[in-house]
Amino acid sequence: SGSAAGVWGGLVQAGGSLRLSCASYKRTGSNNAMGWFRQVPGKEREFVAAINWNGGSTTYADSVKGRFTISRDRTKSTVLLQMNSLKPEDTAVYYCAAARGSMLTMLQSEYRYWGQGTLVTVSS
Repeated sequence: SGSAAGVWGGLVQAGGSLRLSCASYKRTGSNNAMGWFRQVPGKEREFVAAINWNGGSTTYADSVKGRFTISRDRTKSTVLLQMNSLKPEDTAVYYCAAARGSMLTMLQSEYRYWGQGTLVTVSS
């Protein structure tokens, strides 16, 4: 199995904010691109945001652009997803993942290690 990553979600009201934190272990290192994905039960997992190896480049799904911010602290091997102006449609299980390489990617097939996922619930 790959390295694990920790993610902590929660329950928040619509319009509120929540920050997800993902701590990667040694196997992923600090030179991998990182991403966040989410999945609603009964639907396919979808891309949310990604960041390249040094944090210099980021990309977002259109549905979260302007509301979510991905960042990373390479010294601590952590990746954060700051989620603002949350909507009920953001309710999903969120997954942190480490890419195979260092470059930015939205493709799930390019991610090698996946966290266990955490539920984010946004109430209306």
